[in-house]
Amino acid sequence: MRIEPRQLPATLPFLGDLPPLLTRLYAARGVQSEAELDKSLARLIPFQQLKGIDAAVDLLVTALEQRQRILIVGDFDADGATASTVGVLGLRLLGAAHVDYLVPNRFEYGYGLTPEIVEVALTREPQLLITVDNGISSVEGVAAAKRAGLKVLITDHHLPGDELPQADALVNPNQPGCEFPSKALAGVGVIFYVLMALRARLRSLGWYESKPQPNIGELLDLVALGSVADVVPLDANNRILVHQGLERIRAGRARPGIKAILEVAKREAARITSTDLGFIVGPRLNAAGRLDDMSLGIECLLTADANLAREMAAQLDGMNQDRKSIEQGMQREALAQLKDLPVESMPFGLCLFDPEWHQGVIGILASRMKERYFRPTIAFADAGDGLLKGSGRSVQGFHIRDALSVVAAQHPNLIAKYGGHAMAAGLTLPQENFPLFAEAFDAEVRRQLREEDLTGRMLSDGTLAVEEFHLELARALRHAGPWGQHFPEPLFHGVFQLVEQRVVGERHLKVVLKSECGSVKLDGIAFGIDRDVWPNPTIQWVELAYKLDVNEFRGNETVQLMIAHIEPR
Repeated sequence: MRIEPRQLPATLPFLGDLPPLLTRLYAARGVQSEAELDKSLARLIPFQQLKGIDAAVDLLVTALEQRQRILIVGDFDADGATASTVGVLGLRLLGAAHVDYLVPNRFEYGYGLTPEIVEVALTREPQLLITVDNGISSVEGVAAAKRAGLKVLITDHHLPGDELPQADALVNPNQPGCEFPSKALAGVGVIFYVLMALRARLRSLGWYESKPQPNIGELLDLVALGSVADVVPLDANNRILVHQGLERIRAGRARPGIKAILEVAKREAARITSTDLGFIVGPRLNAAGRLDDMSLGIECLLTADANLAREMAAQLDGMNQDRKSIEQGMQREALAQLKDLPVESMPFGLCLFDPEWHQGVIGILASRMKERYFRPTIAFADAGDGLLKGSGRSVQGFHIRDALSVVAAQHPNLIAKYGGHAMAAGLTLPQENFPLFAEAFDAEVRRQLREEDLTGRMLSDGTLAVEEFHLELARALRHAGPWGQHFPEPLFHGVFQLVEQRVVGERHLKVVLKSECGSVKLDGIAFGIDRDVWPNPTIQWVELAYKLDVNEFRGNETVQLMIAHIEPR
């Protein structure tokens, strides 16, 4: 692992009266003006810039006026769950008479609006189908819905394929010809924008002349959760959405389901950060879709009954514990496959398969192996009928979805279907094609990346001076975000004297450190350490990459270093 300095622009921007450290941190993350730090809703990009938004609103106004039955077809991850919830609650707020949702079971139907899901949807007798967080690749499914006489509105954020579905309206900032400046909206962000546009149209039509205008800002906690959990880049627009949602949660105005998940995870709502949404709430919500059916997660978010929300949150927490156990077993098996392979012989692009692996957990496995070996990784599971399902995770500088496009073009009929983003993708292929695909994927990674790209690196914001290890700075950093993908939480590095070390839990290293000059004593914790290395009483000096954090214990707050990387010095 290399620790490298994060690059700063040649000239630092003027960002008001911020402390010099915060100015440097923001500048290193591409902030060029004080306006980009304004996280008020008034700074959101106008919905009018989304291609297809007028056609979408036309469909929805007609549906509301005619009291049509609306069915939302979602996805089985946290983004899909929050998008489904926002769609249902938002349309009800705006006056829809009949709104329901349907989430495909990933093990029975796979991803998106397939013809098979349309058949299931028809049993609900809808008149308008709305996809959220999917649909851009559902050419056959949309055609089936149209043949059945349904109107179809696609709302999605994934990258389109060569052919677009022939829906009645399509809203996706990544579709060809869309000039919406932020291509990073999550699926939940797209449906929230559609609701903003619908409310504006209804207001112009006089719907609220005799009644209060609905406050769709009530849904921003869900928008924040889905955006962070889907790991979309936190550009200026997404930072506004996430900040506003976090403010609602901290103020105690979150949905009962989000409150209940935080309670079962023993997290105080008033203190949560975007990191908590990504690592605490998101995984518990995702567990339903990974192991069973995301309907439980959606129902938890939909319910207004706090007691019912607690019951469902407890079930989600139990599922998440099961997911962790399954994941740990799969990790052991994956490591066993690679343990006798010298690093110099390891593929640049890792493809892993075991017939017993769980379809719902292969994405997490791919992520863990990517983090361990610093190379694009795809994990596969048996999907039945002679097919394998794969879930891939990538490294910076390698667009995994585009790489699959190259492999598919070079080897026709090798891949049955695929889709995704720069950093994550999914695919299906015949099991007999796995060896050839693994070879072709490795060749494409080798074409694009060099060996030095696979060593792993951390970008540091520099060292902290002794006088900067204080609570005020730690608190300021916590709330200076929201931090997330492409807007990373500040990471510092330095050399410290190791005063005390002990393992807590199974694999967490608790340490007491002294600054290099020995004048400041600090607590630190490193999660998931290598038990073959730590603890080690012979090690007296260490080099750390760390985040400056606030630790609260029995009402007392102290500075704590959250250690991202530790090595003997």
